Amino acid sequence: MQVSIETTSGLQRCMTIGVPAAEVEQKVTAELKKLAKGRRIDGFRPGKVPPAVIKRMFGQQARYEAIYQQMQQSFFQTVQEQGVKLAGMPSFEPVVNEDGKDLEFKATFEVYPEVVLGDFSTISVEQKTAAVTDEDMEKMVDTLRQQNTTWSETDAAAADGDRVVIDFEGFVDGEAFDGGKASGHTLTLGSGSMIPGFEEAIVGFVAGDEKTIDVSFPEDYHKEELKGKPAQFKITVQKVEKGELPEMDETFFKSFGVETADEAEFRVEIRTNMERELKRALRTLTKQQVIDALVAGNEIDAPTPLVDQEIDRLRQQAVKQFGGQMDASQLPAEIFKGQAEQRVKVGLLMSAAIEAADMKPSEEKVAELIEEIASTYQEPEQVREYYSTNAEQKAQVESLALEDQLIEKVLAAATVSVVETSYEDVIRSANANQAM
Repeated sequence: MQVSIETTSGLQRCMTIGVPAAEVEQKVTAELKKLAKGRRIDGFRPGKVPPAVIKRMFGQQARYEAIYQQMQQSFFQTVQEQGVKLAGMPSFEPVVNEDGKDLEFKATFEVYPEVVLGDFSTISVEQKTAAVTDEDMEKMVDTLRQQNTTWSETDAAAADGDRVVIDFEGFVDGEAFDGGKASGHTLTLGSGSMIPGFEEAIVGFVAGDEKTIDVSFPEDYHKEELKGKPAQFKITVQKVEKGELPEMDETFFKSFGVETADEAEFRVEIRTNMERELKRALRTLTKQQVIDALVAGNEIDAPTPLVDQEIDRLRQQAVKQFGGQMDASQLPAEIFKGQAEQRVKVGLLMSAAIEAADMKPSEEKVAELIEEIASTYQEPEQVREYYSTNAEQKAQVESLALEDQLIEKVLAAATVSVVETSYEDVIRSANANQAM
C-alpha cells in the first residue's frame, strides 16, 4: 500500500493511498457473494447462478460497497501506522477506480494541533479576595424579602417602590420608533429598569391616568439612532399596586428550604450559602484568568470538526434555555462559532498541560469537590453515596479536580497579585463571566 501525506492548509491534511488491484478485487468478490446469497433469480436454481450473471446484476453495487470499505480500512490502518492524531472523520475521493487497476484515493481530514506550552512563570494573574460582610447579608435578606413581596391593587397615587401596570408608546421627533411600545407592562418604580426620568415621571399617577412625559435617552444608549435624543412617551396606567414585605417567620424561612422558626438560624444559613457562593465565584474568576492567559500565550488552531461539535452543544444549550420550543439546527452556526472555537482551544491546552505534567486526579481534591456539591443538599450523605457508586458521575468530578489541580500548578509558577474587593463585585463579575 502506497501512502503520501501533504499539508493543504492549517490543520488540514490530504492523504493519498494506493491499494493493489488484487486486494480490491478480493473485497468486490466477497461483496458479490454477500449480495447474491439467498437471492432467487428466474431461470436458475438457488446457488447455481453463474458468476457472470451475478456480476452483471450486482457488480456495480458490490464494487461501490467494496471500494468504500477498502478506503475506510486502508485509511484508518494508515492513521494508526503513521501515528496521525485525527480530529474528526475524513472525506474520501476515489482518483483511480477501475477494474483491473490499482485503487488510488484521497482522504481529506484535519489533525489535532501540536501544542508546545509556554513557560507558566510568564503568566500574571490578579487574584480577587473578598468576604461576606454583615451589610452584604442584610442586603441579601432584604432582596429575598423584596422578591417575595405580596402586591395588592390600590386607588392611591403611585409612589417610589410601588408597582404599576402600564401601556406606553414612545416618539422621537414626533415619530414612533421600534421597541418603544408595550401593553400591560409591569414596572416597579425605582427599579432603574427604564431610561432615566421615566419611572420618576410616573410617581403621582393613579390608575386610569393617561399622560405624556418628556425624557431623554442617555448618551450611551445601546441603540445608536436613539443616543441622547429627547423623547415623549404616552403612558396609560392600568393599575397601581402597593407591596407588602413578608414577615420573617417560619413560613418565609421554609420557602428557602430552611426548616426553622428562629430568625438567627435562618440568617446563619443565608450567610453560609453566600460564603459558599463567594468561594465558588472567586475560584471561577481566578480560573478564567489563568485560562485566558494560557490561550493568549499559546496560539493554536481549533480543528473544524471539534468546533462544529461544540457549536452543536451550544445550540442544544440555547434551545433548553428557551424551553425547547425550536429546532437547534435553525440557530445560525455563526452565532456560536467564536465561543465554540475558544472552548475547543481551552480544552486542547488544558489537556496538553495535564498530560505534560502527567497529572492524576487527587483523591483529596475529588473528595473536596463532592463534599462541596453535597453541602448544597438537604441529604448530603445521599449525594456522597451517589458519587461513590456512579462511576460516570465520579469521572466528571475527577475531570474538574484535574482542572483545579492544573490551575493551582499554574498559579504556583505565575506572578499573582491579590486584590481586595467586595462580595457584590465578585458575584457580579462571575455572573458576567458565565454569560459570555
